[in-house]
Amino acid sequence: MRLPKHTAIIMDGNGRWAEKRGLPRTAGHKAGAETLKKIIAYAQKKGIEIITLYAFSSENWKRPPEEVQTLMNLFRTYLKNDVNELMKKGIRVSFIGEREKFDADLVEQMNRLERQTADFKGFHVVLALSYGARNDIINAARQLAAKAARGQLKPQEIDESFFSAHLSTADLPAPDFIIRTGGEERLSNFLLWEAAYAELYFTPVFWPDFNEEELDKALESYAKRERRFGGLKIKQKV
Repeated sequence: MRLPKHTAIIMDGNGRWAEKRGLPRTAGHKAGAETLKKIIAYAQKKGIEIITLYAFSSENWKRPPEEVQTLMNLFRTYLKNDVNELMKKGIRVSFIGEREKFDADLVEQMNRLERQTADFKGFHVVLALSYGARNDIINAARQLAAKAARGQLKPQEIDESFFSAHLSTADLPAPDFIIRTGGEERLSNFLLWEAAYAELYFTPVFWPDFNEEELDKALESYAKRERRFGGLKIKQKV
C-alpha cells in the first residue's frame, strides 16, 4: 500500500469524548494522551517517515485555566516519562510553535529532547505546541522584511522555497496527508502554507477512540487517491 511520507494529525474531540461519558473534559485529555502514544508507535511500525501532531494550538491558551493546567501537566509527564522509550526506538522528536509561552522547565525539556534525538535518522515525530499557522507565516514575513530593510535581501528574490525556509517547518517536507478526528472539517490554523496540496481526511471518531484500525482506514483512503498537484494524470503509452 502506498503510504504518505509525512502524515499530520489534528487530534480533536477529547473534551466531547469525555462529556459524552459524563466525565470532566480533563479526563478526555488524559485518554487522548494514551492514544497519542499508541498512534506514534503504530505509525512507526507502518513505515510512515514523519508524523506531525497538533497537540496544542495558540488559541488553546484561551481555554479554562484548569483545562490548560491539565494539558501542561500531561506534557510534563510525557516528556519526563516517555523520553527513554522514544530514544530506545530511535525516534527523532522536534517541536514547532511558540515554546517561549511555556514554563521554563517545559521549554528546557523540549530543548533537551530535540538535542538528544537530533541525529536520529529514522522515524520523526513533530509536536505542534502553542502553534498557529498564521503566526508562523507572519513571523516569516517579518524576518524577510527585516532582511530587506538591512539590505540583505531584494524583494524579487523571494519565492515559495525562500519563504518556506523561514517557517518553523523549514526542515520538513510538506505533509502529504492531513487527518482530523472529531467530526469537524477544517484545518483550524494548522499548517496552512504547507497544506496547499495535502490530501485531507476527516473522521467523526473522537481522538481518544482513534486506534490502529482507524489509522489503517485513513491510510487506505490515501492510497486510493491520485495526487496530481494541479496537473493532469499522464497515461503511459503501451
